Amino acid sequence: MKIIKRDHYLSKLKNVIGTPDIKVITGVRRCGKSKLLDLLKKYIKENINNYNIIHINFNIKKYEHLKDCDNLYNYINEHYEKNKTNFVLIDEVQMCNDFEKAINWIHAEEKYDIYVTGSNAFLLSSDLATLFTGRTFEIKMYPFSFKEFIKYYNYKDIDEAFNKYILEGGMSGSYLYNSTEEKYEYLSNVYNTLIVRDITQKYKIRNINLLDELNDFLMDNISNLISSRSIARELSKTNKNGKVVSDKTISSYLKYFCSAFAFYKIRRYDIQGKRYLASQDKYYLVDPAFKYARIGTKNMNYGRIYENIVAIELLRRGYELYVGVLYNKEIDFVAIKKDEKIYIQVSDDISNDKTFAREVAPLLQIKDAYPKMVIARTKHDNYQYEGVQIVDIANWLSE
Repeated sequence: MKIIKRDHYLSKLKNVIGTPDIKVITGVRRCGKSKLLDLLKKYIKENINNYNIIHINFNIKKYEHLKDCDNLYNYINEHYEKNKTNFVLIDEVQMCNDFEKAINWIHAEEKYDIYVTGSNAFLLSSDLATLFTGRTFEIKMYPFSFKEFIKYYNYKDIDEAFNKYILEGGMSGSYLYNSTEEKYEYLSNVYNTLIVRDITQKYKIRNINLLDELNDFLMDNISNLISSRSIARELSKTNKNGKVVSDKTISSYLKYFCSAFAFYKIRRYDIQGKRYLASQDKYYLVDPAFKYARIGTKNMNYGRIYENIVAIELLRRGYELYVGVLYNKEIDFVAIKKDEKIYIQVSDDISNDKTFAREVAPLLQIKDAYPKMVIARTKHDNYQYEGVQIVDIANWLSE
């Protein structure tokens, strides 16, 4: 498989080499965490003198015997070399029983530079502080960005690249297959056998049918405001057994999907009142191509797909993300990073005057001086309308 340097993530890792933190790389299955460790390993060999690398990949059979915290600890200690910088790289650390004990043991000895990858519900961002007694530094990985997609295929025509990207997505494992059908078969297999299976095993879910129905509902309602109650109500209507679906069960399942990095929950934020709003949220799929692989490409709503792609890209760029509410009007995204704030509307086509006016109107009502932007498929250079930046989505994604 062709390997490209994912400089955004590699730079983050290079910046923390030698710090006492436990570096934790998280993200959806098959998004490139293992390859990132390989790139880090290559960087260490080429740039650091007097090193020793202890690399364990739990996806490989020869490390099967280390799936116990005592065995893992002993193996690392046996391969320690004095008077060298000892790097410990562990891939899919959650596959080791009581892995946190082994990591805490070796971290307490203060003689290793530790890097681990983890997927899904087994290694949650919210749990890192309690799992590991030492300070952690998390690198959140996502599937390939549009920019990385262009780099991988060496596209020269940005429009051709974008048309391909919105259908093929960023899961680079699918790039090895030639036909769209084969790509989607691969993606369906990854989603069902790795992501969904991990959720069912971790949380011992018995009602697999309900989990599947919820998954399809979320995929079909990308960018819509929903709540556990509204979902439970809808799924109760379509339940073949006539059973009432509990909103508490739905709420738990929603958390499981998010913990598996399959979906990302975006809360609502009252711009005028400067407060978070309860009850309804939006859920965005980590990669829209999973949706096509699972429920097909019929009746594609490009506006929703673009919104999903922009949401994941903003998260990839390190923004906190909220759905803005102002005078009962919705702003797709309020993106915040330190002192930076951007208000963003996303649309498929704004060539129609009424559509353009509808998208711009909520932004024009915001009175503060932070940047405001409409991202759409304009196929034109950027321009301004009454202080609002109008940006082509392909150009914005490739910045």
